[in-house]
Amino acid sequence: MTSLVHRLCRMPAIALILISGSAFADGTMATRTLTKTDRERIARYEVTQKSAVAEARKGGDKADVTTLDAVLAAKPQPILGIDIRGDYRCRTIKLGGGLPLTVYGWFNCKIDEDDLGYRLTKTSGSQRLAGHFIDDSANRLLYYGVSYIAGDKPGRYGAKADDDQVGYFLKTGPKSYRLDLPLPTFESKFDIIELQKR
Repeated sequence: MTSLVHRLCRMPAIALILISGSAFADGTMATRTLTKTDRERIARYEVTQKSAVAEARKGGDKADVTTLDAVLAAKPQPILGIDIRGDYRCRTIKLGGGLPLTVYGWFNCKIDEDDLGYRLTKTSGSQRLAGHFIDDSANRLLYYGVSYIAGDKPGRYGAKADDDQVGYFLKTGPKSYRLDLPLPTFESKFDIIELQKR
């Protein structure tokens, strides 16, 4: 289950070229790791994103729509072999559902490593998250994790369906990243967490 990304980032360029064709997840690891509900959620990623963005653009505040469009305009860049460890500022953008569009303020996030590979945690604010990554393609990682409230310990992924999260992690600039979370359990249809490396 350990992510290949943090191992690959330390390899010489020639080694990356030789193995890049076979380094990506073939679906087996994701199938073993993700719950049935999250496999279904990630399968609906594109459709859900399209619908939620349309709701947000139609009913959101003009300034918030401008922020959303700027975030979405950044095209995914190669992420395989990139060292993503570090401290980040991060903010959540909620699309669709009860409110068409909500842009929250900036909080703190961190990416470090443990026995499963890279680990993302939101370290400030009342709503937290913690999760890990599986290599998906050259341009994105598959994220799986849990949400929890500040003051509590994060639960184990798969132990409580309401807490589970799944999505894609994208590199969108030299120091910018985006975590897309389709069909979160509460409040919205699609969440985007924008991250900027400090």
